[in-house]
Amino acid sequence: MTDIAIDTTDRITTLRFARAAKKNALTVEMYEQLTAALAAASADPQVRAVIITGTPECFTSGNDIADFARANAGGEVTAPLDFLRAIVNFDKPLLAAVSGVAIGIGTTLLLHCDLVVASPTAKFKTPFVALGLVPEGGSSVLLPALVGARRANQMLLLGEQIDAPTALAWGLVNEVADDAYAAALAKAKLLAACAPNAIKSSKALMGRPTREQVLETIAHEGKVFGAQLRSPEAMEAFQAFMARRPADFSRF
Repeated sequence: MTDIAIDTTDRITTLRFARAAKKNALTVEMYEQLTAALAAASADPQVRAVIITGTPECFTSGNDIADFARANAGGEVTAPLDFLRAIVNFDKPLLAAVSGVAIGIGTTLLLHCDLVVASPTAKFKTPFVALGLVPEGGSSVLLPALVGARRANQMLLLGEQIDAPTALAWGLVNEVADDAYAAALAKAKLLAACAPNAIKSSKALMGRPTREQVLETIAHEGKVFGAQLRSPEAMEAFQAFMARRPADFSRF
């Protein structure tokens, strides 16, 4: 069994988070599967577009904290950064269909998608500071550029959750549809019918001015994130999370 369900039909690959019992929390293995699947889709001339989605009740609750704690105990974990670089460099249309909560990486990965459709139940939250951490995935540069600095502060500093209509109004998503996956699939089919080289070249041209900046930002965020992950603040936040109590940062 795999926690990433992969299906390719009619030249469109769907990557579905399939760990519903754990609210689709992402493990190191899942990141590795996603990166490998994107590489395979890029290399396959029969694949014209990729959709990332979750289950109807949940997109993803973010990283599996227990899994990452175990992995970090064994040394540096590169799988999340490998995945982020893979979505930045992915050369074909990348879409997302979001239902339910999209927490942490569940929101920041959307910043690298070409088109995003949300269901009315979608909720977006980046609670990095609440966990004693910092923004990741290039979000420190991409989110302010997309929604504006003031709104980005609400999400990245205050950790405020926004709903689907707000995400649409702010430009975080393209559309709100009752069946987010069906709407994303319809868009993917339109893209799949287009001239593939023209699509790839157009995407490359639009991404060219900022690609290196985004990759550098992801690398720098990763270093700061890694240092903060080992900090007393993060330890307090994780212990509080596991104990289901509010974190107490008053002594720092």
